[in-house]
Amino acid sequence: MEILGLDYTTLRVIWWLLLGILLVGWAVMDGFDLGVGTLLPFVAKTDEERRLVINTVGPVWEGNQVWLVLGGGAIFAAWPPLYAVSFSGFYLAIFAMLFGLILRPVGFKYRSKMPSQRWRNNWDWVLFVGGLLPALISSVAVGNVLLGVPYHFDDSMRIFYTGTFFGLLTPFALIAGLVGVSMMVSHGAAMLVLKTDGPVAERSARYGSIAAILSFVLFAAAGVWVAFGLPGYHITSQVVTDGPTNPLLKTAEIGAAAGGWMRNYSSMPWTWIFPVLGLGGALASAVLLRKRRGMAAFLASGTSIAGIILTVGFAIFPFLLPSSSQPSGSLTVWDSSSSQLTLFIMLVATIIFLPIILAYTSWVYRVMKGKTTAEDMADNPNAY
Repeated sequence: MEILGLDYTTLRVIWWLLLGILLVGWAVMDGFDLGVGTLLPFVAKTDEERRLVINTVGPVWEGNQVWLVLGGGAIFAAWPPLYAVSFSGFYLAIFAMLFGLILRPVGFKYRSKMPSQRWRNNWDWVLFVGGLLPALISSVAVGNVLLGVPYHFDDSMRIFYTGTFFGLLTPFALIAGLVGVSMMVSHGAAMLVLKTDGPVAERSARYGSIAAILSFVLFAAAGVWVAFGLPGYHITSQVVTDGPTNPLLKTAEIGAAAGGWMRNYSSMPWTWIFPVLGLGGALASAVLLRKRRGMAAFLASGTSIAGIILTVGFAIFPFLLPSSSQPSGSLTVWDSSSSQLTLFIMLVATIIFLPIILAYTSWVYRVMKGKTTAEDMADNPNAY
């Protein structure tokens, strides 16, 4: 059945792409906020410098979190089984990530409430944790997706997660976590170079270029590990792209040899553009940060982030969340979506409202363009 020319298979692919776009949007837009928070204790030495760093993201960080809300909402509405499995299985990890995200607004609001230097230093470290923890946890989760997550369904489709929080912290997952932290730190550094001058910009350029090089090295190392150390998953039954939402109707298994996740790159050579963008963007960001080219470095680091995320997405397609304990119960694009009508109605809403969000965001950044200075903070009673 088609709805205005869109069949079930097409709608599922569209929403898979939209999910990727929303995740990239969050990592690029909120990623520099997290990177700035992580860099705060290191690039700013005086109280004035730290206020300067905080106020570079102060006017926009709340709006940037809209992308996280949109991503979570898209998973909830378009991929209900994925939402159920991930939010129940990763419960403690998600709680830790949300704890970090909650610390950030509290730190922003309370840091300058008292003149005590000890008070302010403590809140600066709270902001550091609020930047580091979400970046690390979200990226560790991506690493576990590539490894497979220990969950299974019974005959009544009840979900059973058999893993533990510390079981998520495997060596490969931690490398993935460090990739995420380094790429967001370099992205945050690019924003600071773009928005500040003087010692803060100089330190940001130095730390950011190191982070960008680390992002390049770690992403390349993770890629080698995926190609030569991870077996990946594949569907062994007939692939039904417009079937009902029931992951138990197919059969799948873990690959017999390493390199299973590279299958899509062999069958679709054009997808190699994404790891190239991930690696090339990181190197370009490192060079541009050294040259204090803030906007160019920001675009390069954003391109690297998009390339890294899309590399993972296209590697595991059509899988969304592989199951290490019940491979045939793995969630895929073809068997874990909402109904065709639901996907269509959501697509119409997205077509209407996403351009509005993009237009409003663009307007905000246009209004807030330019350097953040000590004079701006003195003239603005709402500055942090």
